[in-house]
Amino acid sequence: MKSHELARELGISQKELVNFLQQRRMPLKNAAAPLAPSAIEAARSAFKPTSVAVKMEANGDRKAVLPPTLSVKDLAEKLGVSPVEVIKKLMASKILATINQVIDFSTAEIVADEFGFTVEPVKSEDVVAVESSEGAGDVVTTSREELFSVANEDPTKLVARPPIVTVLGHVDHGKTSILDAIRKTRVAAGEAGGITQRIGAYKIETADGHEVVFIDTPGHEAFTAMRARGAQVTDLVVLVVAADDGVMPQTIEAIHHARAAKVPIIVAINKIDKDNANPDRVHQELAAQGLVTRHYGGELECVHLSAKTGRGIDDLLTTIVLSSDILELKANPDRNAIGTVVDAHLERGRGPVATVLVQAGTLKVGDDFVCGHIYGRVRALTDDRGQSVTEAPPATPVVVSGMSEVPQAGDIFQVVGSEKAARQIALTKLTERRTTEAARD
Repeated sequence: MKSHELARELGISQKELVNFLQQRRMPLKNAAAPLAPSAIEAARSAFKPTSVAVKMEANGDRKAVLPPTLSVKDLAEKLGVSPVEVIKKLMASKILATINQVIDFSTAEIVADEFGFTVEPVKSEDVVAVESSEGAGDVVTTSREELFSVANEDPTKLVARPPIVTVLGHVDHGKTSILDAIRKTRVAAGEAGGITQRIGAYKIETADGHEVVFIDTPGHEAFTAMRARGAQVTDLVVLVVAADDGVMPQTIEAIHHARAAKVPIIVAINKIDKDNANPDRVHQELAAQGLVTRHYGGELECVHLSAKTGRGIDDLLTTIVLSSDILELKANPDRNAIGTVVDAHLERGRGPVATVLVQAGTLKVGDDFVCGHIYGRVRALTDDRGQSVTEAPPATPVVVSGMSEVPQAGDIFQVVGSEKAARQIALTKLTERRTTEAARD
C-alpha cells in the first residue's frame, strides 16, 4: 500500500501521514514506494478512519459535522444516502424541497436524526460561504478544509504543483537572511524579468528546474495569525537555528506551531561559518525537543548552511524538493481559482491590493472574486518581480488589483461565476461578521 492510499483510507491528508511517520522514524523512501507493514499498522492505530463529514463514535453512534447551510444534495452525500431519501424525510416533516434547494442547519439536523446521526456545527472560523455547484448565484456554506481539499477533484485533472514553504525560528537566527540568500541565487542564475518585489511570497526555480514557493513573511506572528483564522497554506516548515546560539525560546515556540499545524519540518542550522559555531550542541538540543536529525541517527532532514556566504543554500533547496516529492502535492488548474491572502495594503496609485497565493485553479485578469466580505473583479495581476501577468496557476503568488477594501491576511480568495454570486457571498460574510461582533459586544 502506498502513502496516498493509506491517507485516503484513514481520512487524513498525505502530508499529515508523512509527518506522523517521520516523527516515529518511519520515513518514506520516495512517494511511489510501498509502505512497510509496521508503518501501516502504526498509522492505523493512531488514526481512526473518518470521512470529511462523518465520524463513528466509540459507542457506535454516527456523527455528522455540518455547515450552517447546505443543499439537499450535499446533505445526502454527507449522510451517505440518496437525495431522494432526504427529500422523503423532508416531506414527512411537511417541508417541500428539491435536490438543489438550500436548507439551514436546524432542518438538516432533523433529517440527520432520522438517519441515526447526531450533528454538530462546523467551527465558525472554518465556515466558508461559496457559490452553489448549480450556479445561478445561490450561496451555500462549506468548511475551509473541504473547499481546499483535492479529494473531490477529478483525479485526471490533478497536476503536480510546487511546494509552499514557511521559514520559522528565533529572532536574529537568520530567517530573513536565508530568504534573501535564496532570492539572490535566482538573480545570480540570470533569471530574466526585473527586480524581485517584496510582496509577501515569491517563487524560485532551483538549478535542476524545480519550483519552490516561499512565504516571505518570516516570524511567528504572520504564521500564527493566518492559522488563527483557519488558513493552512504551508506544506513544509524550515526551522532556522543559529549554530552559535542553539535552541532558544522562540525556536521551541516555532516547533510547537509547526506540530500544531501538522506540517513536516526541515532544520536549517545557520551561521555555520562563525568561529563559535557548535552544530553538535544544536543537534543535542533539538533531540531534547523530540527532533532527532539524521546526524544523530534520526530521520529529520537537517542542512548546515551560512546565509552570509551562501554555503549550503543549494543543499537546502534540494532537501525541500526531495521532501515535497514524498508529499505528492497536486492541484487542479482547470477549476475556478481559490487561494489565501498572505499580505495586503493600500498602494499609492493602485488602491487596495492583496498578495494572493493561488492554491488551486488558475486566476485570470477579469475574474469575478470574493475575498472575505469584499468582492470585485481582477483588474490586474503582478508577479513577485513586478511584471504584469494575465494568469496565475496553482502555487503562484500574485498581487491582485481590483479590491474595494484592504483584506486581512488569512482571508480566502475565491473566483466565482458571476458578479451576482460574488455580491451574495460577500454579503453573507459581512452579515456573519456583524453577527459575531454583535455577540461579542
